[in-house]
This record gives sequence, C-alpha cells and structure tokens, in this order.
Amino acid sequence: MGTLRPNFIVGIGGSAGALNAYKALLDALPSKTGMAFVIISHMNPAASSQLAQILSRHTKMQVMVPSEATPIWANHVFVIPPNADLLIEDYTFKVVSPRSKQNVQIDLFLTSLAAAMRTHAIGIIFSGLGGDGAEGCKQIKAKGGTTFAQDMSAEVGDMPLSAQASGGIDFVLAPDKIPDELRKVADSLKKRRVIPAATHSKVSRDIKDTI
Repeated sequence: MGTLRPNFIVGIGGSAGALNAYKALLDALPSKTGMAFVIISHMNPAASSQLAQILSRHTKMQVMVPSEATPIWANHVFVIPPNADLLIEDYTFKVVSPRSKQNVQIDLFLTSLAAAMRTHAIGIIFSGLGGDGAEGCKQIKAKGGTTFAQDMSAEVGDMPLSAQASGGIDFVLAPDKIPDELRKVADSLKKRRVIPAATHSKVSRDIKDTI
C-alpha cells in the first residue's frame, strides 16, 4: 500500500445517476497515477452507504471512507461519509458531522480543495440534480486548477450543465475519457511544486462560511 502524498487531489461530485459515471471513470483509471480521488456523493444522512464497497470492484486502488484526520494518500479513492461535510487540511481530512445543510457538500469540498492544492486541484462534476459543485469548480479554476463536467452521457444533466453555465469548466467529457486528460494535466505540471495553502482549521471554517 502506497503512503505517498498525492501530486494532485481530484474531487469528484455526483448525485442522482452518478453511480455509472463513477464506475466508468474508475474502470478507465490506472491504479498508479500518483493522484488521490475523493468522491463527494449526495446521500441520505441516515443511510449506511455501500458506495465504497461497490466502487472497490472497479479499481485496484484502495477505496475507503475517511474519518477525522485520515491522511490523504496517493493512489487511493476516498468516499465521503454519510451525514458529513468533508474538508482538507494539510493533506488530511477534516470531517464535520452532522453535515451543515443539504446538498452543498460538493461545493464545500471543492472550495477547500482549491485553497489547499491550487494548481494541483482537479474537480469533476458528474450526473445529478441541482447546482452543487458549480461554485466549487469556479474556485478551483480561479486558483489555476483544472475542472471537468460530464457530457451528454449524464443520466441527470442538472449538475454538469450548471457547472458549465457558471463558466468554471475546462473540459466536457464522458467519464471514461477523463483519465487521458488527467494524464496530460499531470504531465504539463509535473515540474511544478505543490504549494498547500489551507493548512489550518480557521481556513476550513472560513470556507464553510462562504458557501
């Protein structure tokens, strides 16, 4: 099991209809990209999510549900816990439970990700209802990171279309086409150093106050 810090952290947001997109992306991803993948999926706060177990069948990477202060490792997939907000502090997770409110978890995480990883932040928006994720993608793009939205293959188009309409999306692709672009992004920045900027709890509190 690798325990290296990731060169990029990829935040993946989805809701209704996103399961097939998650599977397609993981099926197409190599197991050793040097990146960490964090799936922020809308779910019933009272539910016991089986998402991590389901997704583990589609990748050789370890898939896990993080708890407070879990380190963020390269070549791992992390799935948000139910009824929680998930943030980043100095390559570890901050878990806030119960969640602040319904259907803002993608924006919260992507905004935290943008502050922490800057040009080495990547946001992906898959199928889902509503507009969660649009603001987070704008924040990532404003910090020099890279953003993706699912194309017309999305089972429910609201979230990817909202993200596109916000002006915060760089690429519109089918999930199984995204890994090729991730590799190109990594290649283009491989000589640049990750500069974490969100390393204190106050930053995370400020992020939540802005959403």
